[in-house]
Amino acid sequence: MKLVFATTNKNKILEVQQLLPSSIEILSLESIGCYEEIPETANTIEGNAILKANYVTEKYGYNCFADDTGLEVNALNGAPGVYSARYAGEQKDAEDNMNLLLSNLMDKTDRTAQFKTVIALNLKGQQHLFTGIAKGQITTEKTGNQGFGYDPIFQPDDFQETFAELSLEIKNKISHRGKATQLLIAYLSRIK
Repeated sequence: MKLVFATTNKNKILEVQQLLPSSIEILSLESIGCYEEIPETANTIEGNAILKANYVTEKYGYNCFADDTGLEVNALNGAPGVYSARYAGEQKDAEDNMNLLLSNLMDKTDRTAQFKTVIALNLKGQQHLFTGIAKGQITTEKTGNQGFGYDPIFQPDDFQETFAELSLEIKNKISHRGKATQLLIAYLSRIK
């Protein structure tokens, strides 16, 4: 079975391919001739994952899965949420995003937050959603140099370190994306 992963991140593709049964081949957007930027105009994380998966299935005719992720901070009514990547502007700069978030939380005592990843799978005319959540809190300063995005300021529950201080192996076991991906893999492993 061939399945398109609607991402331009080659590392993500390799990571998922290694976890799947050998009967499932993951294709990149590039390998199907999709070079355009896929619109992410929904107002929810689920909506963006669905938009991306549907775009590939409808325009290119492939079974496909796509993911979207957001950081939801309780004291900010769930912000930045679906706008996590462009929280501080369209330049999508991680440093700017973290600085704005830390500034907006300066006078807040509740620093609880969660990362949420939703994977939308379009397979054989049906759509399935897989959600992974990692709960934790926003630190007061950046620590660590692993990972990307908000990792240096997100401390997962039951850990003293931020995501940016944890090894990739540990992070993948406890992270939002790791959990959603495991659900996807478990589902794909059951079907033929």
